[in-house]
This record gives sequence, structure tokens and C-alpha cells, in this order.
Amino acid sequence: MKKYDVIILGSGSGLVVLEEAIAHGKKCAIVEKSKFGGTCLTRGCIPSKMLVYPADLKREAETASRIGLEFSPPRLDFKRVGERMWRQINVSSRIEANLKRQPGLDVYNGTAEFTGPRSIVVKTDDGGVSDELTADIIVVAVGARSFIPPISGLEAAGYITYESFFGPAFPDEPWDSLIIVGGGAIGAEFAHIFSAFGTKVTIVEMKDHIVPTEDEEVSSFVERQFEKVGIDVLTGVRAVSAGLNDMGKKTLKVEKMKTGETVTLEASEIFIASGVRPNTDLLRVDLAGVKTDPRGFIITDEHLRTSQSGIYAIGDVNGKYLFRHVANYEASVLCENLFYGGNRRASYDAVPWAIFTHPQVGHVGLTEREARERGLSIGIARNKYSEIASGIAMGYKSGAPDDGFAKIILDRNMRVLGAHVVGPNAAILVQPFVFMMNSGIPCNELKSACLASGGDVESCSRLLSLCPEAGTVRPALESMVIHPSMNELTVWALDSVEWDN
Repeated sequence: MKKYDVIILGSGSGLVVLEEAIAHGKKCAIVEKSKFGGTCLTRGCIPSKMLVYPADLKREAETASRIGLEFSPPRLDFKRVGERMWRQINVSSRIEANLKRQPGLDVYNGTAEFTGPRSIVVKTDDGGVSDELTADIIVVAVGARSFIPPISGLEAAGYITYESFFGPAFPDEPWDSLIIVGGGAIGAEFAHIFSAFGTKVTIVEMKDHIVPTEDEEVSSFVERQFEKVGIDVLTGVRAVSAGLNDMGKKTLKVEKMKTGETVTLEASEIFIASGVRPNTDLLRVDLAGVKTDPRGFIITDEHLRTSQSGIYAIGDVNGKYLFRHVANYEASVLCENLFYGGNRRASYDAVPWAIFTHPQVGHVGLTEREARERGLSIGIARNKYSEIASGIAMGYKSGAPDDGFAKIILDRNMRVLGAHVVGPNAAILVQPFVFMMNSGIPCNELKSACLASGGDVESCSRLLSLCPEAGTVRPALESMVIHPSMNELTVWALDSVEWDN
């Protein structure tokens, strides 16, 4: 048995904790079954953006006539696009090489499997098994993988996922046609990429809207823009069976959930993007006494602790929010508590994200529906790109179908409940609202400490009066805004708020 101070399972956000542990002189081990760097670097958000950006430019070129520019149809050099993407993915090999040169660190290539509380073995693809490894601290950061829905005949017909796409299934040229099962963030990004690259794309989504995590106005807007560029969007349908036809095409039979009517689709390839499942089943976490929820995600408390002392879980594997920036945030919280004597709690009150499709989507906080379902009295501020100078300069016109917007949801005290933008630079435009929502962290921590010490809700809530501006949009309303700039889209929305009666 080999004894370590810290064992890290997974080389995505786990590397953040590993670096801190090494800096504090801890004897460490890291286990990785795939490429080093995690999903985001090797088969997710980073390589996908190497494809999204060319797709964005192509779409912009196609609409440039509205500002007086005429382009010949852009010619896609898919080989060069792919080469740039693979160079970025291959950074993982340098990460692995650097880790293996690090003093005080043992690197294990394989799949970790718990043998008991705070003990594991590592299994390799060729059937090898390591000695038992044990540590005072084990951090589980093994992420998640694609969920494959039970579609009859799918295995025989063949399909791809984001894992195989950024691997052996990466095509030499864009497919002629593509069916994407799932209209969430992954499905929406790949629909944009391949539609812009000339592929005929069809999205199959069980829910009533694509990008269903978004505000309904945003979802509907994205859906209309997809249809405008020729993406077929089928919502409220479920995939029933798959197969191959006489022409060598892949087929997918879908059923309309309200009527039971079936339609058979065909395409060169089927892309499964219908969600993810955690990798906990590969770890045998049950042998460690680590509890999971009904979906298999590890249950953690506000300090990222699992049900087993000394074992922590961060990132996708705990199922809270499946984004790399959330995983990195959790890693920073854990580092503060493990190595600096902190008692920091992970807060998910203002989790932002973006969907890098076309139009781009930025999101933080509650949607209008979620706010109303909570019984909140709210105000809604809106503004369109066509109503600011920068948007007009970009060619957006009032009433045009591609005129995106910002939508800010406020409570009666002008605190931000949610912010949503759909259109150019959406991710950037939402970010200031994240800062505003987090501006009351010190007072919120006082309230939490008060409640934890046994104080009643009413008296503890009075502590927020120490920060009357906390979480509100007042700093934005009282600040200068660069003119003309895209910042005016969100800030000027606050000039006119529609309040509930």
C-alpha cells in the first residue's frame, strides 16, 4: 500500500487543487483515465470554440450587406480549422509530461476504483491493477460523460457524442446532413457550427423549447433564428428507433409526444447530445461510503464534503452546475479550506453561463418563470440592440427578426434576480450583473453565520441593512457608461422597468 497526503481523481479542475497541495509540500498522486486537462480542454468548451468562432465569422459575413459590405461566399478550409483545434487539444500531452516531471507527485494513467474509505486502486485498459493507494484527503473530480438514451437500434446504426467527435469520429469534411438528439447547450452549439459549415441540421428535442434552461423569450428567439438559417427544429418529440436505409443513410424515427404521430428522419450522422451522466459508476463510490443522489451524482455539502470524512467532490461529478468555471470556483473554495485553514462556503446564488451558438446567449440568475413560480413581485427591464448606437452601427433594425435583446429581472428593492442577453457579446454583457449580484457577499455571510448560530430569520435578515446597495443595480444606474458601446444595451434597459401591479 502506498500512502499519500492527497490523491486527486481527475485532471480537469482537480489540477487546481493539486497545484495548491504540491505548493504546500504535500505528497500527492493524480489519477486520469483519459487525456490530461479534463473535458473542457480535450473534448468540450475549448476545442468547440475553435469551431464556433469560424462559424460566427461566416454567419456575420453572410449578413454584412446590411451595413454596406458585400462578400463573396466564404470558403471553409475545414482541414485548417481542424488542425488549429487539434493543436489546442494536444496541449494535454504537455500537461501530462510536466506533471510526470513534478517532484513529490505520482501520476497514474487509468481508472480509479475505491476499495474502501480513502483507499483506491488504479485499473489500466490492458487489465493491470496498481497497488492499493491511500490518503488522508481524496478529491473526486472525475466529471461526467454523455448520457445515451434508450433508442432501439441506435448501437447498430452508429452515432457520435462530443467525446467521440473530439476523437476518432472527427470528420474529414462536414457531413452533408446531421441529426442532433438534444437541443440543450451542446446541441445548440453544434447545430450552429455545422449549419454554418454547410451541413443540413435537424434538432430533435423532447421539451417544448430548445435551450430549455433559458428564459422562454430567449429560447423562442434562438429557435426562430435557427429556423431562419435553415436548421429544422423539432420540439416535443422523442427519438424511438434508429437504423440504416438502403442509401447508406442513418435513420431516426421520432414520435410527437402529444399526438403519437411518427416521422422518420435521415442524415449522414446522428449526434447524441441529450445530457450527461456522472462517472461515479466507474469509481465504485459505494465501497467508500460516499452517498449519491438518484441520478448518481455525489452529494456534497456547502464545503464540498461528501458523506465520507476526508473525501471531497468538485465539478460535474457533484451535479450542481456542469460548467468548468463552476468547477474551478469549487476548487478555489476547497483549496482555501484545506490549505489555508478557511471555512469558506460554496455559493451558487449567482451562477452565470453562456451558450456559444448563434445568436449567443448569456444567463445568470432566475428566469421570469422561475421568479414568478417563487411568488416574487418583480420588475422586468428590456432593451433591444436596435435601440442603442452600437447595435444600429452593426445593422440591427427595430422589428427585424434578428434584433436581439437584454432582459433584466429585479425585485422591489432593485436587486438583480436574473439577467439574460441574446445576441452579440451576450456572455460579456451578462458578466457585470454577476458582479452586482455578488456585491453583498460579506453581508450575506453575516446573515448565514447568524442563522448558523441559532438566530431567527427576521433578526438575521436585518444584517442585510448594513449593505443597502448589495446586489442591486444602483451602482450601474449611478455610473457613467461608455458611449457608444454595447454596455448601453443592458444599462439603458434599467431606465424603464415594468413592475408587477
